[in-house]
Amino acid sequence: MKLLSVSAKFALFLVLLCGIGYPVLMTGVAQVLFPIPANGSLIVKNGVPVASSLIGQNFTRKDEFHPRPSATPGPDGNGSVPYDAAFSSPSNLGPTTKSYLSGVKQAVDQYRSENHLSSGETVPDDAVTASGSGLDPDIGLDNAMYQVRRIAAERKIPKETLKRLVRETATPPQFGFLGPWRVNVVKLNLALDLLSATAIRPHGG
Repeated sequence: MKLLSVSAKFALFLVLLCGIGYPVLMTGVAQVLFPIPANGSLIVKNGVPVASSLIGQNFTRKDEFHPRPSATPGPDGNGSVPYDAAFSSPSNLGPTTKSYLSGVKQAVDQYRSENHLSSGETVPDDAVTASGSGLDPDIGLDNAMYQVRRIAAERKIPKETLKRLVRETATPPQFGFLGPWRVNVVKLNLALDLLSATAIRPHGG
């Protein structure tokens, strides 16, 4: 009975320490030191959370910047529901798989067509391949710049104005050397909508 009592007390101590004390302490520290990441890195518009800067969204309209492809599966595990945050997953297809190569070729052709690229312009890798999570919110700076031509035509906004918006929204490599310049597509499209609402249209546009 003595051994059972000691074991029960030790188990209760561990529950209080690891199950309550430590989580409460870490939550408090995170809220004080890192409040934005601790709360999901939410993007707020007009006082309402509209997205997280950590999770991409499936923008498909011609007048929006498009994210990279997403390979997240549907709720039943089959097919694909792009940027479904409940089912983060890669396609698991190897780079020599016929279906993978066919999909990439189709994506390249579609990207060239919708963004009016010539045959001599190189399509960025991240424009035609999915990330490992399927939820990557960022695209490379060159990918965003290639989409400017299409969006300028759709929104009747000068290309140089859109390029400046992309550069202003872009994030440099982490610590100055890790990774390329990148653009958060959710933030960029929100900034684009704001620009469209306030932009001065060219005469007759």
